[in-house]
Amino acid sequence: MNWQATLNGFGAYLRLERSLSEHTREAYLADVARLTQFLERRQLDLPPAQVTAAQLEEFIRWVNELGLARRSQARLISGIKAFYRYLLSEDLIDDDPTALLEGPRLDRKIPEVLSYEEVQSLLDTIDLSDPLGHRNRAMLETLYACGLRVSELVELRRSNLFLDIGFVKVIGKGDKERLVPIGEEAVRQLEFYQRHTRTQLPVVPAYENYVFLNRRGKKLTRVMVFHIVKKAAREAGLTKNVSPHTLRHSFATHLIEGGADLRAVQDMLGHESILTTEIYTHLDTDFLKETLLQFHPRSRRTD
Repeated sequence: MNWQATLNGFGAYLRLERSLSEHTREAYLADVARLTQFLERRQLDLPPAQVTAAQLEEFIRWVNELGLARRSQARLISGIKAFYRYLLSEDLIDDDPTALLEGPRLDRKIPEVLSYEEVQSLLDTIDLSDPLGHRNRAMLETLYACGLRVSELVELRRSNLFLDIGFVKVIGKGDKERLVPIGEEAVRQLEFYQRHTRTQLPVVPAYENYVFLNRRGKKLTRVMVFHIVKKAAREAGLTKNVSPHTLRHSFATHLIEGGADLRAVQDMLGHESILTTEIYTHLDTDFLKETLLQFHPRSRRTD
């Protein structure tokens, strides 16, 4: 079992079974390539199955000495772990040498979040007298109503809108599909945009099924979405660092603060792990106190 043959199999596994994007697959393969580079520098002519846990720990120390950022180190370790889990699943190894491998501790970064009032002020800045104002309003309403990533927004297809029953089908990371409910206001704005704005655009045939188009009738780009959101934030006088992802963060936080089930929010966001969703449980103390007083049996006074 040599490295090249194993890497070929690992790449196919990531593509076919894990359905990972090309970018993610390349990152994982680069992580394993860095491990082989380390082994060569140490003059260790070992196939993948013979690499020990002690050698992997030495590899992590070597990476740290290279000055790689902690977050990059953590991602690299994740790639190495995925590689050895693949070997284990294919019965190419009997034990996983990465089982006890630990990366650097990472501070959990709390994302920037807007209050509901700030979201409303952002939406209110959209100039509806502009020919594309209704597109921009529908776009921001959809980002906030569905918690979409910007990549999911620009890839949204008309054939995946089920507005009559209040759902949209989203193609997320790794081409994974999910159904996300959409609120009435976002539905209203989308329907108005499609009836009155989109019909006036010179739609390029290749882009007929995309929801959000630029003035030339082509698919809207990620950069343009960022520009529109940043412009709206400036005009609303918001001092926070606002991006399209801020509306996704706000969507999740407002749901959880309102009492939504964490796993339901996980499904709507398209998170593989519940741990990713848990970052949105940074609720304000007033909400936590109200929840405690309302639901904890020892917090209610008995006369």
